[in-house]
Parts: sequence; structure tokens; C-alpha cells
Amino acid sequence: MGIIHVSELVKDFRRPKRIKGALGGLRTLVTRESVIKRAVDGIDFTVDEGEFLGYLGPNGAGKSTTIKMMTGILQPTSGKIEVAGIVPWRERQRNALNIGVVFGQKSQLWWDLPLRESLQIIGKLYAIDPARHRANVDWFVELLDLDPFFDTPVRQLSLGQRVRGDLAAAMLPEPRILFLDEPTIGLDVVAKERIRGFLSALNREAGTTVVLTTHDLDDVERLCRRIILIDGGKVTYDGDVESLKSRFVQQRRLVVKLAAGVEWRGVGIPGVAESIGDEAVELAFDPAEIQVSELITAVLADHQLTDVAIVEPELENVVHRIYASAGMA
Repeated sequence: MGIIHVSELVKDFRRPKRIKGALGGLRTLVTRESVIKRAVDGIDFTVDEGEFLGYLGPNGAGKSTTIKMMTGILQPTSGKIEVAGIVPWRERQRNALNIGVVFGQKSQLWWDLPLRESLQIIGKLYAIDPARHRANVDWFVELLDLDPFFDTPVRQLSLGQRVRGDLAAAMLPEPRILFLDEPTIGLDVVAKERIRGFLSALNREAGTTVVLTTHDLDDVERLCRRIILIDGGKVTYDGDVESLKSRFVQQRRLVVKLAAGVEWRGVGIPGVAESIGDEAVELAFDPAEIQVSELITAVLADHQLTDVAIVEPELENVVHRIYASAGMA
């Protein structure tokens, strides 16, 4: 059942028309002429409860604007949004009780207080039962490894530590939905892995619906079962990662390693591109035309192998190719 419904969503931003020439800056300030920029242009989608959705697009595509409308920060120009049965911008306080939000470069923690005290204050603000508060904090301390800096003032935390603290703060009231806008931007590999593990456990064990916007496609491939691609404020793809790869990538690769002393004799199948390296042979093929089993059988017929692997295309390469073909890169 859908927990988020977005229908014909439009968001326009109006700004004064920039006037060039002498005293252009001053004339721009006083002009009544304006320019309308459409950031979101008729978007439709539904998110089911418990989904982990990747919401992707190039800079300026409308991702953050959509998130801000779903969280109630912005009011749509037209169209409809319902989040857990609530119109976010009309009932911001009720909506806030159902959602958690983490923006990668902004914090909801108290700058001069230790992380422990920030979480205590949030518990009071949301009137969380003390026993439940302790249980949640203990769980987050374990999953996010907060203990080494739990009593450190937020201003002294590294970016990765602060983001982990923000995730704990966002989930402390047990919201049904978590919105994440670039949560791993600027983080090192260790911090990213810790956050990915937390989000996966949260979605799996607590059933939290997660909507993630990010440029780190490793996050998407590791976490998201469904992705929506947008450009120019419009949805260009809505489906799973594997279907996206199948739709936009026409080739797969089979990598084989020959046994010692074995020479490569080729496979003799039209449409297979062979690339012979020092340690392995790479075979590129169109899976719509050639079956993997057929190709492996042909290789084994004339060669003794020590290893064979099918290399799937990486999501990052697929998305970059889509952006480039559409002039988005």
C-alpha cells in the first residue's frame, strides 16, 4: 500500500528578470519583470510502505525540490502530495511526526552540546517514553558506533561522525519515513559503510520507508530496490536497477582465465568481441542475441580454464551514459 502519493506535481520559482548594461544590477533590484523557472514539471509516483527508493538525477534536475515539498518545507505550485495520508505543507507539524530528514550538509543537532544531550533534548521534544528512548539510543549507538564520540560536543565531530549523529536524531522518534538528501557526501569509505549498514538494518528490521537522493551510485546499488531518474523536473525512468541496466546497456562481458600453457583459439561466434590480455580473455556480447550458456559452452569446447566470471555493468556507468545521451552530463 502506498505511503507516499505524488500526482502531477509542479513547482515554479519566480525571480526578477536580470537586466544587463549600465546600472543593470540596480535596475534588476527594482524591476517588476520576472522570470519563472520550473524546477519540477508534472511528476507522478507512489512509494509503498517499507520501500527503499533511490531518487536520482543530475544537478538541477529537481531532486531536492521534490524532497522539500514532501517534507513540507516548500509548497507546490500545483499538483498533489500525500505523505502517510497528510498534505505536508498544510499540516507541517503532523507531517513532522511521521518523517525523519537528514540533509548531508545541514545538522539538526545542538552545536555546543555533546551528542548524548542533543538526543536527550530530541526525546523530550517528541515526548518519547523514557524506556523506549533508552532502547532506541542503545540500538543506534551499536549500529552507528556512536560510543567513541557520544559525549563529544557536536562542533568537535568530524563530518562522518556528525552525519551518524544526525541519523540517530532523525530516527529517534521512530518515524515511518526517512528522507535522505546526499547523506554520504564528503564522507570517507569507513563512514559510508557504517551508514549503509545502518540504513539497511533500519529498512529491514524496522520497516522504515527510505527515500534517498544521492550522487554516490554505490549507495544506490547497495541499498535501493527501486530507482526513479529525473531530468528537467520530469521522470525519465522508474523501476529496478537490473531493468535499468538491461534497458540501457546492450553488452555484457564474460571474463575467462586460461589454464597454464593453453593458447586462446577464439570462440567462432559472430557478434562476440574478443579482447586478449596477459592473464585473461574478455568477451563482450549482446545478451539479447547470444545466451551466456552458449558462449561458455563454446569456450570450454576448445579451452581448459581456471576461472570464468560474468561482469555486470556498474550502475554508475549506466547512469552516466544515460545522462550523456540526453545531454545531461
